Amino acid sequence: MKRIVWTFGLISGAILSLMMAISMAFIGHIGDKGMIIGYTTMVVSFLMVFVGIKTYRDNVLGGSIGFVRAFQVGILIAMIGSMCYVATWEVLFYGSSVGEKVLAQMIEKEKTRGANQAENDANVAKMRKFHEQYHNPFINSALTFIEAFPVGLVITLVSAGVLSRKRKEIVSGLANPTLRSS
Repeated sequence: MKRIVWTFGLISGAILSLMMAISMAFIGHIGDKGMIIGYTTMVVSFLMVFVGIKTYRDNVLGGSIGFVRAFQVGILIAMIGSMCYVATWEVLFYGSSVGEKVLAQMIEKEKTRGANQAENDANVAKMRKFHEQYHNPFINSALTFIEAFPVGLVITLVSAGVLSRKRKEIVSGLANPTLRSS
């Protein structure tokens, strides 16, 4: 199980990391599409959870897997992928000016929002305070992890449910003699 979990977890993490690095290179040009691109990439990346569970079921367990075991395999893959995502963000955030670019983009968006000056100033002050707190590596890592991990969790739950059906079919086929002969 370890080999499959690490293999598919690292593939998932590599997809996430590569796409994050590419999108951060174009941070000023992506605009509002960045969130759509980011979460779409997460979904694509976490499809490795499905592939990993299926590989484990077919190659190690002989074609059947229960929901709990499938969930265990999937959640470990999702955690490894999410940790790679966090590691990449930490390198980009502390190793370059990505944090300042993101803050500048958010402030610019706030200024063009159309609210009154007092409201804009209050929101910008909140953004600056959050940016300051975000420089704490523990807060930064935790917030980045919970950005990606829930996507992996949902895909793990769906994948475990879909792939554990095979076991139910096999068990019901053994219990019903008419199914065995066909």
